[in-house]
Amino acid sequence: MYESEANYIIGDAAELPSEVLERFRESRSTVTKRSIIPWSEHCTECVWPTCYTSCDLFEPRQDGRCRRFIEGMVRIDCRGSVNGYLLKIKFKRWGRLWAVGTSRLYTLLKADSAERSDIALAGYIQRLPLDGLRTKASLKRYAWKKRWAGWHNKSKERPSCLLVECYNPNEAAVSISITIRNRKSPLAFQSQLAIKPGFSRHRIGSAQIMSLVDLGSPFDIDLVPNEITDGCTLYFGAMDFVVDTAYQTTPVGAAPASSSRSHLCKCVVWDLDNTLWSGTLIEDGQERLTLKSGVTDILKALDERGILISAVSKNNYDDAVNVLRRFGIADYFLFPQISWLPKSQGIQRVAASLNIGIDSLLFVEDSIFEREEVMTSHPDIMLLDAAEYRTILERPECCVPVTEESRKRRSFYLQEQVREGAQEEFHGDYLAFLRDCGLRLTIRSMTEATLERVHELTQRTNQMNFSGNRYSRKQLEALLNNPEIDTYVLDCDDRFGSYGTVGFCTVISSQSRMTDLMFSCRIQAKRVEHAFMSHILKKYRERGGDTFFVNYRKTAKNAPSGKVFEDFGFQTVRQVDGLSELVYPKEKQIPDDGIVNVKDNTAHKVTA
Repeated sequence: MYESEANYIIGDAAELPSEVLERFRESRSTVTKRSIIPWSEHCTECVWPTCYTSCDLFEPRQDGRCRRFIEGMVRIDCRGSVNGYLLKIKFKRWGRLWAVGTSRLYTLLKADSAERSDIALAGYIQRLPLDGLRTKASLKRYAWKKRWAGWHNKSKERPSCLLVECYNPNEAAVSISITIRNRKSPLAFQSQLAIKPGFSRHRIGSAQIMSLVDLGSPFDIDLVPNEITDGCTLYFGAMDFVVDTAYQTTPVGAAPASSSRSHLCKCVVWDLDNTLWSGTLIEDGQERLTLKSGVTDILKALDERGILISAVSKNNYDDAVNVLRRFGIADYFLFPQISWLPKSQGIQRVAASLNIGIDSLLFVEDSIFEREEVMTSHPDIMLLDAAEYRTILERPECCVPVTEESRKRRSFYLQEQVREGAQEEFHGDYLAFLRDCGLRLTIRSMTEATLERVHELTQRTNQMNFSGNRYSRKQLEALLNNPEIDTYVLDCDDRFGSYGTVGFCTVISSQSRMTDLMFSCRIQAKRVEHAFMSHILKKYRERGGDTFFVNYRKTAKNAPSGKVFEDFGFQTVRQVDGLSELVYPKEKQIPDDGIVNVKDNTAHKVTA
């Protein structure tokens, strides 16, 4: 449902390709129930009512409120789609889709009836003879819709997913951030959708959202396009919670949601027989195997997004790798585990080789037996039936932005394999080997140019994230303009090559207090965190800070990396709600093992 009281322009379906209209109609055959969320146009920078007189972008609508979309929400009738119409939206700067609602579900017939009644009543309001009367009626109508949409959902029935359908007619992809938050709650579910040129359909599992948000209680929901130009046009179909037979909340053989956050996928692990290719290697032979349709494009897209790729398969190693080479895709696969051991062991070895958590792996497998075997040993892993492999790029855990850093991620791991080979051949202890590597850490302040990579790092980092914070772009932009906060972006390299951007840190300058510290797992156990800690302690002591404080939220994941604070001898001052305040006293000497050469290119912020 949309804000029809103040948006009355009707578009022509002929402006969309017929094949796109057909794609919008597909979901009607799989969706059995849907919510009715009253979407409206809103502003990311809203400071109502003062902005009505101070904002250069203010443009009054019929009801006197601000017009945040060029032409408003243009309805295009599309019979056979989930809600019977599409919304054409030309975004202005700071424009966002916003609504209040719950996940209360309706049959499609009841939802259709409610949509028709809403549009009919809006038409009546728009035909009222006096401007003031139209404005008053429009505002009252929408206020009632918001109250109605925000009634508590007492039903125990919950949707399977949030369905978002969109047609992007532009040449470039558009990134959209989704935020869902219960009112007055500090917790929020956040996800990012990559809206590629053409039609796209995204399903975000309700289990992921409900780990942070009570969908039965009223919530606010935002869809905000990131970094777009004025006039960027998108066509939206369904934007509701649905019961969708094409998406199972907990598919057979899949692990239930067990985490307090929405996992990002760092590696897709493929089974081979009847999953990556059609046929069974040991029975059909190499020549009769065919690569599944679209697999090469999926591998390429995952690689560009920085999502690693591996394989776990019961096969003869050399024969299976030869098939991968024949298909021209062998280079995509890192640390493939191809043997006759249980696949749960192969999964464990992939995670260990990549130094990432098993809960960041997505395992694609055709056999329900193998999925159950893996799930029994690794209940936090994400699993996908091979029959749904085409949905990988649309899954929310795989929808991450493409950056220069992400395109290089596979090469970073290939360089790491070279390092490991050199270490095996090195005659001496491990610390001597690290010195021989010539590790260099370069520190710089965060800028607009590095913001995208820092955002990616804050969203992906788990094992070496000492605060647990995950910054949105808007929050990072606020840090840029905060004179009280010193930001540090860390890049690392050695004689084997570059690790890329590997860390981010924030310090409240006036308090000499580190509030955030996070590193990529690629530099774990290389003494980089120790080198940075030595440098930062010296830096703030030279500025006159007698003591240095650290905020540390210890978790099972970051506890091994958090040992750096023990190594330096930080003392715990107090603990409140799981957050520890650590202090490094002024009389304590700052250790420095000299393994990593540190170059500081930051500028000190001057506070007023």
